[in-house]
Amino acid sequence: MPVPFLGRLDVTEYVALIGSFFLVGFEALIRVLTLALPNTLITLFYRLSRRLFNRWTTPAQKRAEERRQPVSEAVRNASDFVDLCALFGYTAEEHVVQTKDGYLLGLHRLAYKKGEEDTKVNRGPNSIKKRVVYLHHGLLMNSEVWVCLTDEQRCLPFVLVERGFDVWFGNNRGNKYSKKSVHCSPMSQRFWNFSIDEFAFHDIPDSISYILETTGQPSLSYIGFSQGTAQAFASLSIHPKLNDQVNVFIALAPAMSPAGLSNGIVDALVKASPQVLFLLFGRRSILSSATMWQSILYPPIFAKLIDMGLSFLFNWKTQNISTSQKLAAYPHLYSFTSTKSVVHWFQIIRTKSFQMFDDDVQPPLMLSTSSKYTKVAKYPTRNIKTPIVLVYGGIDSLVDIKVMLRELPTQTVATEIPHYEHLDFLWARDVDAQVFQHVFDALESFTGAEHTKEEYERYRSARHVSLSASNSLRRFKPSKNGDSTAVDSDVSTAVAGSVHDGEEQFIDADERQERLGQVEAPHQARESPLTTSVGSLSSTSGSKLGGNILRRPNSRPTSPMYSGSLDTRFENASRAESPSDRSPDSEYVGALPSVTPPKRTGTGASQMSLNSLRAGKGISLGASESP
Repeated sequence: MPVPFLGRLDVTEYVALIGSFFLVGFEALIRVLTLALPNTLITLFYRLSRRLFNRWTTPAQKRAEERRQPVSEAVRNASDFVDLCALFGYTAEEHVVQTKDGYLLGLHRLAYKKGEEDTKVNRGPNSIKKRVVYLHHGLLMNSEVWVCLTDEQRCLPFVLVERGFDVWFGNNRGNKYSKKSVHCSPMSQRFWNFSIDEFAFHDIPDSISYILETTGQPSLSYIGFSQGTAQAFASLSIHPKLNDQVNVFIALAPAMSPAGLSNGIVDALVKASPQVLFLLFGRRSILSSATMWQSILYPPIFAKLIDMGLSFLFNWKTQNISTSQKLAAYPHLYSFTSTKSVVHWFQIIRTKSFQMFDDDVQPPLMLSTSSKYTKVAKYPTRNIKTPIVLVYGGIDSLVDIKVMLRELPTQTVATEIPHYEHLDFLWARDVDAQVFQHVFDALESFTGAEHTKEEYERYRSARHVSLSASNSLRRFKPSKNGDSTAVDSDVSTAVAGSVHDGEEQFIDADERQERLGQVEAPHQARESPLTTSVGSLSSTSGSKLGGNILRRPNSRPTSPMYSGSLDTRFENASRAESPSDRSPDSEYVGALPSVTPPKRTGTGASQMSLNSLRAGKGISLGASESP
């Protein structure tokens, strides 16, 4: 029996509970007032926040925002996934799959290269056959996070499409594209009664089955981000046949058993009893008022608040993401999910075990040993047969790579990018250089569902070549003493220099370099004599490591991802011209395509042309043509 009153919560939980009630109550009050206000007053608040921003920012900060405003604003204001893709000239398909328990999930597809829109891809014997790649988002997100970048070269799905893949995107039940069920309304508690278990038992396998049936392909490659990796870990561990349908699993910023949050009070709340969390956030959608704050705040202020929240909760500095990218992507960051799914993560953090949802949580102070006779089932992740490739950030507070590797098969390969945080794998200014080649090596090595030894050897060879050659050109933020060390191993492989630990400023690093007219020379990493291994896979160090860009002898640097030279943004920086020599939008020259967005079917939403943005014409309605 628990101790009366005291046994219900411990001291830290009481402190977190009282403080959280004040915060949640204040937020609820503001939300009610906002909903009751007419649109004219909401517009007034927006303009007031913009005026405050303009008053308290320097002229240099204003110029930085104005230079990037056209493209950021177009991406920020795009209404949905299809509009985001149309900005860059890609035609996206929308699909709906019904899970076995009755939820209707929205899927998106990018099957066509530019100019292929009239061809058939993976549709019958006379169609173009392409390998299938499936991408899945993280917690409180939807498929838009993959395509809301400010330039095409840093967008992994667009690059995959141009490399000849049929790219699909999943969405969890409850989010923007999956808020419907054949059994109940999203207004009911029953609709939101789901956790990671339902994602693993239904959403992932049912989505993959639909995609393979539609495309006629025997298997696909899975790329997950954050919770999207956790859902794959769980699904592959409990569905043996699913391992035959996934030829490789690439986990970006993988999540399995996070250590906790950086803030002590909030971390105490995370580890509180589920009843406390349900009492605070309800049993339906969590943080559903996030969209309200976005509507009344000026975008730079909204972005700054997001940065402050990420720093408060996870100690992330977001220094690798440019200001323009934040203004464009943060409005697409949030989507709906259930409180129960977040509580499930809190249970995993508290128990330090990647387990199923615990419906019978014991109070923290118990005088009996009833927990001795009960055990929540863990996901048997060591049973996964699909090859697993982990790419994680060295300063990502949500990744405990040692704990993760202990729970995964011995042939798992992990690669560290030392200066990366969690969101950097989506939107970092150098994500194409740091991350993409790891993805391509895995996709090109594991092509079938047999998971043969030859495939593992092929991947080891490709990975070693990429890591050995990549030091010839690298973009990174140096440490204060300008030194960094790179170490190659199958457990953790350094790909870039150490992180600049100076104070974050509103103007990103690229802008500061442009103002100074200086360029940081690529730093030479030290050779490491270390040899380490994970299971049967081993790698001997001794090669120089860095970003994943290859340099051909006696030639200017080229990227292995693209046939031409590196994007113009880096070439401009390499010339180190003075700020006065640059055009206001030089950052985007060569990065944004000159395209006519394809006509969208099935919707009356506006089409936004990048050509008109570059010409200073703003946003045009309907399909636009090149000037």
